Amino acid sequence: MRPSVPAALAAFALALPVALLPGTAAHAAAVFVETNPSTVRAGDEIGVRASCDDNLAPAKVTSTLLGTVTVSPRYGFLTATARVPARTEPGDYPLELRCPDGKTAKSTLHVVAKVEPKHGPATGGGGTAPGRSAPLLIGGGATALAAGLLLGVAALRRRRAA
Repeated sequence: MRPSVPAALAAFALALPVALLPGTAAHAAAVFVETNPSTVRAGDEIGVRASCDDNLAPAKVTSTLLGTVTVSPRYGFLTATARVPARTEPGDYPLELRCPDGKTAKSTLHVVAKVEPKHGPATGGGGTAPGRSAPLLIGGGATALAAGLLLGVAALRRRRAA
């Protein structure tokens, strides 16, 4: 069932004042700070992206983990890169953006433990790996190949004879 034009206009007229209220999500998102990725291992490099109202002047991002990082205008945002110190303990570390006009925004960087695997993933039975079954598999494959060649030669000779 299609809505009528007057009903659609009435719904739009009711929704418009709500969308224009100050403090809506579109207005609140003008000042922010984020890291990419937001979860890292100690020693990894991160990108810091922020936004103030105009993004024309550099701003400061401070953290107990990274110290003070200056984010500069680039591609419509304020950006910088930083490296998480290698000896950082796992945990959550707050970041705070301070814009030139005094507005602030906060975010959290999650640092996880750096774990190195002891061996590769278990991806199969290892049927082609050397061991007791390897000679049997190689011999069986060679026998099947030889049988296929012999059958092919016999089929060609039969065609020529007929």
